[in-house]
Amino acid sequence: MHPPHTTETTVDPNASGSARPSQHPFPNSFVAVSSLGKTTEMPTQAMSTSDPPLDKPEISRPPQSLLHRSQSYFTAEVSTTHVDVLFLWCCFISGLVDSTIYNAFGTFVSMQTGNTIFLGLGGATPEDTSKPYGWAKSLVSIACFCLGCLAFSHATHYFGKLRRITLVSSFLVQTIIILIAAMVVEIDVVEGRLKIITDDIDWYTVVPIALLSFQSAGQIVGSRAVNLSELPTVVLTSMLHDIFTDRKLVAKENLKRNRRVLAFFAILIGAICGGFIGEGTERMQVPLWIAGGIKFVVTLAWVFWPEKKTSIV
Repeated sequence: MHPPHTTETTVDPNASGSARPSQHPFPNSFVAVSSLGKTTEMPTQAMSTSDPPLDKPEISRPPQSLLHRSQSYFTAEVSTTHVDVLFLWCCFISGLVDSTIYNAFGTFVSMQTGNTIFLGLGGATPEDTSKPYGWAKSLVSIACFCLGCLAFSHATHYFGKLRRITLVSSFLVQTIIILIAAMVVEIDVVEGRLKIITDDIDWYTVVPIALLSFQSAGQIVGSRAVNLSELPTVVLTSMLHDIFTDRKLVAKENLKRNRRVLAFFAILIGAICGGFIGEGTERMQVPLWIAGGIKFVVTLAWVFWPEKKTSIV
């Protein structure tokens, strides 16, 4: 038996010029140079450049716990796209609650401009009028609204104004406060029958006034947090000014104008609904339960609101 045929080429180290290529019996081969000065052709099919590279071993990461995923979800910032829809519902709540409380106690819990006027008229109001102490209730409302602004604004800036947990917590607190106010009336701590509320000196009435004024501050703080200054939700005077002084008032596309107009009608419709519901039920707590239910839906919307998209430069 003869050994397999191989082709050997002797390289002369003293030869000048470039070596001419030789005809190889193996086209897919490489030349191995031995230490004796000989070259040997070897097949190179296994070293073809067309072969896929070897896959690197994947590094397995341990799965994140439910607590860690929840923490990442709630600490993420939410998108501000279409959040005006939620604050338009807050405008409706303001109209609904304010009309109810004014119908019952002769004061406001959101519109502090009117309360300021009532407070100013308090000293000149004769004691033989039907509500000689209405100014005191307005003062309570103004004070609690200011405290609410202080508390909600500091909490919002401390925990991050666009974080999901911040907005959910803020609106959840507002919801709970409205429901507590409704419960206080429901269990007769405060008289809830609108037709017989005639005592102006019944100081238990300041309980729902204080609670509702405090929570209404959370709405305007929330609207400022998401950069919706055109939807303060608790004031109309400046909003009407901004509508009719807008240079693009009659423009085809004007998002801020549209938001302000819708906010005005949301407050107006809320006030109308509060009046009809109070007249039909003769109970003050019914509109409060409705307002608390709507505010709870807004809170749930913040839980599932889309996350803010971050662009990678």
